[in-house]
Amino acid sequence: MTPEQRFNRWVQTALLVFAAAFVYFIVADTHMPMTPESRLLRPVVPVAPQVGGRVSEVLVRNNQHVRKGETLFRIDDRSYRLAVVEAELALEQAERENKELDAQIASAEADLRAAQVEADNQARDLRRYEALAAKQSIAAQVRDQTLAAYRSAEAQVSAAQARISELRTQRGETGEDNLRLRQARNTLDRARLDLDYTEVRADLDGVVSNLQLSAGDYVATGSAALALVGDRPDLVADFREKSLRYAHSGTAAAVTFDGLPGQVFDARVEGYDAGVRNGQLLADGTLADPVESDRWVRDAQRMRVHVSLVEVPERALPTGARATVQLYPGDNPLARLLGRLQIHLVSLIHYVY
Repeated sequence: MTPEQRFNRWVQTALLVFAAAFVYFIVADTHMPMTPESRLLRPVVPVAPQVGGRVSEVLVRNNQHVRKGETLFRIDDRSYRLAVVEAELALEQAERENKELDAQIASAEADLRAAQVEADNQARDLRRYEALAAKQSIAAQVRDQTLAAYRSAEAQVSAAQARISELRTQRGETGEDNLRLRQARNTLDRARLDLDYTEVRADLDGVVSNLQLSAGDYVATGSAALALVGDRPDLVADFREKSLRYAHSGTAAAVTFDGLPGQVFDARVEGYDAGVRNGQLLADGTLADPVESDRWVRDAQRMRVHVSLVEVPERALPTGARATVQLYPGDNPLARLLGRLQIHLVSLIHYVY
């Protein structure tokens, strides 16, 4: 075989390999898609106190695992305890004021009855003197004095009724629905809640991170004092749109992590994001801004897929850990075999890179 023939054979072989690789790539991207654009994410909660004050005690250390509801640190609660006592005293004062108003109402009702009796007596005297005045048996002056006394008695009745109405308005409703009592109880509940907030607790199971607190530090309301990295992982993988044509929720998958080379874990597709940022149009009053590009073939849009692990690694991986995800969208045994070869090859490459 001449050198020219050998060269032609190498060229033909390279073209055949290229063509086979090209066809394999197209088929694999549809029937056994794989992406290295994957990360293991955990919820990261900034822990911020809901009341301000000086830290009296820190009960955890950095990178310590805590359970939901466990106390992380305490804030000096002396002023908040005093606020509770003041609110309790205010509630007691409101109850006493209601009792005083009840006594005043009872006294005003007694005054009203006395005024009503006096008005009735004056009314009878007025009728008697008017009858005598009609017969000219008494002087008109006496009748006029009786009329004035009757009208004064009626005014006393009206004044007593107004006083009762005023006192009842001040008193408000009786029982637990009384406005004064509800306001005092609300203040007391708020003070007790603030006192409870002086113990800052974990909102979820996780690991304490970036702890910079020590006793004596001042923390402000709403200012993050540490971070809590949750235990529950969320594996997200970004695939090209066309690679997901046959994938759906429940599709079998396999995952290998950069930090665990040589290991492959079974998984399944949990769901898809509803969209990406490029698909969001802001109603900001401006006109549309079409994307300008002179490229004949544009970059493929990637969509985010959420994957849950069936097999959990023995070693907990940190949030942000990189991974490679392999999907098995069909039941073709050959596609599954080639897909497994792909993901195992990638897992071995992680020993080097």
